Amino acid sequence: MDDRVTHAIGPRLRMRLPELTARERAILVHLLENADQAGHARITEIASRFCVSEALIVKLAKKLGYSGFKALKTNLQLYGLSSTSDLFEEVRAEDQPADILRKLFRVSIQALEETLAVIDFDEFRRAVDVFARAAGRDIYGVGGSAAIARDAAHKFLRIGIRCRVADDSHIMAMSASILHASDVVLAISHSGRTSAIIDAVRLARERKATVISLTSYAQSPLARETDICLVSTARSSPFTGENAAARIAQLNILDALFVCVAFRDAQRSNALLAQTMSAVENKRR
Repeated sequence: MDDRVTHAIGPRLRMRLPELTARERAILVHLLENADQAGHARITEIASRFCVSEALIVKLAKKLGYSGFKALKTNLQLYGLSSTSDLFEEVRAEDQPADILRKLFRVSIQALEETLAVIDFDEFRRAVDVFARAAGRDIYGVGGSAAIARDAAHKFLRIGIRCRVADDSHIMAMSASILHASDVVLAISHSGRTSAIIDAVRLARERKATVISLTSYAQSPLARETDICLVSTARSSPFTGENAAARIAQLNILDALFVCVAFRDAQRSNALLAQTMSAVENKRR
């Protein structure tokens, strides 16, 4: 099994957590937190620990796409011993500032490595094609995702590509309602469950616009409503949550999207980049 496949095991399982029942989720979280020891896990011990039947654990393994509990724990062990799984360390109140800085950097490095492992390169190529050819471009995001949307719009403006950013449910709905088949929407939501985004995306699809989602959950309601899904991933932490590190990964995905679109006409992009940079040069002191 190559490194990319191994690194993807943990994040792909974490993506499934919202679909599980409370007991199933508790079992999977326990296995993920002890992935390096998963190969030694006994189904009887897991069943006793969580007061469930062995049959439920086998059913969970199959629900997650494995032939049984043995296959699940074997794959978890491979992930647990990989170079990315041990990058995550929980931040603690007694940590020194330097320790917190190191831990948070390592969490971001893990998010980048694991996002690179789970992202579908074919989907990314399709996103580049669609975004480069589009007549109009809307970018939707709420809360922390709105900052990512604005950052993306700023990047594309530098090479002469104007994007409309909406972080308000009314503006999203209004903008989506007047899209055309030649337009594209980039919808950003870490959870993939933000109702304002999903509602706007449904309107956009009714107008035959192409929709690209950027989310951390490939089976989320948003992902199911879109034509192209770009997936990021990150481990959760009580203080920073999942979306802090996920934002780093999402920004990198959008950086790559920007560069690929710019290279479709590198001469024009370089000329416009020089022009827009010149326009703000006198704003610096």
